[in-house]
Amino acid sequence: MVSKKLVDLLNRAIARELQVSVQYMWQHVLATGIKSATVADVFKEIAITEMKHAEKIAERLAYLGGTPTTKPDPIFVGADLEEMLQTDVKAEEAAIALYKQTIKAADDAGDITTRRLFEEILGEEEAHHDTFTRLLGK
Repeated sequence: MVSKKLVDLLNRAIARELQVSVQYMWQHVLATGIKSATVADVFKEIAITEMKHAEKIAERLAYLGGTPTTKPDPIFVGADLEEMLQTDVKAEEAAIALYKQTIKAADDAGDITTRRLFEEILGEEEAHHDTFTRLLGK
């Protein structure tokens, strides 16, 4: 039996992944300006990756006997490219913190598979954070 804490963390992760999937896709659609072509493609690519994360986490939660949430966290698109990227950096920082917490909870529960899943996703979230930070020029 999976702990309520771990189920809650997995659902928080799903809500977050759903949020950024929509957020980044809308940013892809709405990005304007001279630099938007390159950045818009990055938003789209990362949005698709985030949706795949949501799917993997939901499949894991269902396997563990939980019910995956269908409600995303609040979506923040931003008014321009800089605000979009700043918002996305914060979203990735929140994901990194949440996934480190989830890895620890999975490890404490002896759930090696969930721990490994989140270690893999954590690496990708850190790469997203790096991408957005670099696009901001920081």
